[in-house]
Amino acid sequence: MRNLRVALIEDETMFRQLILLTLGKVKGITVVGEFGLGKPGLDFCLKDKPDMLVVDLMLPDMNGLDIAREVRRALPDMKILVITAHPSERLPAELMAIGVNGYVDKTEPIEYVLSAVETVRAGGMFFASKVRAKGGGRPGLVAPPKPLDVPLTEREQEIAKLVAAGQMSKEIAAQLNLSVRTVEKHRANIMEKVGVREVASLTRWCISVGLVDT
Repeated sequence: MRNLRVALIEDETMFRQLILLTLGKVKGITVVGEFGLGKPGLDFCLKDKPDMLVVDLMLPDMNGLDIAREVRRALPDMKILVITAHPSERLPAELMAIGVNGYVDKTEPIEYVLSAVETVRAGGMFFASKVRAKGGGRPGLVAPPKPLDVPLTEREQEIAKLVAAGQMSKEIAAQLNLSVRTVEKHRANIMEKVGVREVASLTRWCISVGLVDT
């Protein structure tokens, strides 16, 4: 896997240094720009085009969502990870609508940021927070409110739920009265549409869009 060039925009100096220290220990990851304000960080991204942007949601001069929108519009292939101390139930849906690849609650252990970077780097999605979803679920990945704009057919949603529940293609085929080959084809289409490569990331995606409960 080639070297990952990361830009970091975080106004809290201690937290920024903690992220820098954590990412600096990982082989193949280089922080090529660090900023305490949004505008210079955004300008850097648009000019130097790093592989990934890690950006705080609340900055003194700009909103992280606005930065993410600008980056996604100009650089559709750049990976974007949002970090925030102010998670909400609606945030995952808002971020996914923009095209953000993941977000992490700052109150989580710093290792979550590293896990998120590695997951997004590999083509997956990472949405983690301690906010409780409506209905009293346990703290964990946050499901946005319905209705949802899910890019899957009803059959694909059905299969995605079963995959996320840990069922194998043979089991799914038997349950839905389909051939294993058909299930495998659906699984491949689901992964491509969602933009993930492994079951763990698909499960996180299903939770984040409300297809399955936490």
